[in-house]
Amino acid sequence: MRRLTRMAAMATALAVGTAMYAPAAFAQDSIYIPNLSYRTGPFAATGIPLMNGQRDYIMMLNERDGGVNGVKLEYDECETGYSTEKGVECYEKTKDKAVVTQPWSTGITLQVLPKTNVDKIPILAPGYGFSPMSDGKTFQWAYNPPAGYWDAASMILKFISGGDMASLKGKKIAFLHLDHPYGKEPIPLLEKLSEQYGFTLLPIPVGLKEMQNQSSQWLQIRRERPDNVVMWGWGAMNAGAITEAVKTKYPMDKFIGVWWAGSDDDLLTVGEAGKGYKSISWSQPQSDSKVMADVRKYVIDAGKSLMGDPAVDQKKVFYQRGIVISMILVEGIKAAQDHFGAKVVNAEQVRWGLENLDITAEKLEALGMTGMVPPFKTSCGNHTGHSGAWMLEWDGGKFTPVSDLLQADADAINPLIAEKAKEYADANAPWPVNADCAM
Repeated sequence: MRRLTRMAAMATALAVGTAMYAPAAFAQDSIYIPNLSYRTGPFAATGIPLMNGQRDYIMMLNERDGGVNGVKLEYDECETGYSTEKGVECYEKTKDKAVVTQPWSTGITLQVLPKTNVDKIPILAPGYGFSPMSDGKTFQWAYNPPAGYWDAASMILKFISGGDMASLKGKKIAFLHLDHPYGKEPIPLLEKLSEQYGFTLLPIPVGLKEMQNQSSQWLQIRRERPDNVVMWGWGAMNAGAITEAVKTKYPMDKFIGVWWAGSDDDLLTVGEAGKGYKSISWSQPQSDSKVMADVRKYVIDAGKSLMGDPAVDQKKVFYQRGIVISMILVEGIKAAQDHFGAKVVNAEQVRWGLENLDITAEKLEALGMTGMVPPFKTSCGNHTGHSGAWMLEWDGGKFTPVSDLLQADADAINPLIAEKAKEYADANAPWPVNADCAM
């Protein structure tokens, strides 16, 4: 806890370090990419490594390549503390120059979503946000590659069932989730699948004020004796839940979290006692990769990273996931540059780039990122890509993969995406829909 506090304090003190990418730092022929960060507040332990990874990848490209195709990338953070109100303020503050908005919170995403149709700024929400955003016909300005929350829920259940969903019949699955739009996001799919396959879904919400004291939730889990606990946690909730699971002796090999509940720091609090805990993940660390060698050379070893303990932190899941997230954005910018024949692209052009991502195995190899994220592709109708994910397991000291690449059940997810997208559009009518976009 002392180390996390020190990291948060250091990140706050060094936040001025992002000023090297502040608007005044570059000439007008740069591309402004703000990030609605959360290095402070109850979710800081989650946000700090992710933001560090995002920032360091952009810095590496600026230092190594002079940016992208000769254009500097102007990275800027606006601190939200994961507050929806502050997030909307940050969006308004940064939108005039931005080619993208990265809201991070599902709550902020939902507030910003209607604004983007008017402001014509694409939302990039890798692996988070409102699941129906996958429907590009309805949500023309929103992107959540490489996989969405409903993909995660489907893949977790596939893993639990050993690939035979019928085997879940009669089982009880507790759904421990943050009582927040993010935590509630997979419930529609879980309810649908519980009816289809005959398992009991036991939702157990955790309020924002209960994140670090979940004794009542784990008392319920002890009483109900579920076959599995699936966790949709965030920040301090994750460490609190894992600590309670160890304390109550819940079998850790029956405890699985979404990809935002798979941070090394959450498990380091219990160490060996957390062995067997799992997390579905669309990214995995590859510390010996070429991209990590370049990040070390141009940023970490040069003393330009904000990491608290670079020797340790650079190997963690969330830091390297931040690198992948910035890669996704940069590849969208590159696609836009190539398509429009322009170096300094605008928000509408970047929207096209994000809609035409083609992250092949060959491209990942060329980027030095093989194995860090599965290949995926977006399109007019598919703004997610549905890349698949791996199951990672805590071995007592680090997360390691324990599955081949898992794939979500598109037959279950796609109709729900279409249904909920239409519900949203109808509820927010008149809502612009791209009738020419094929799904």
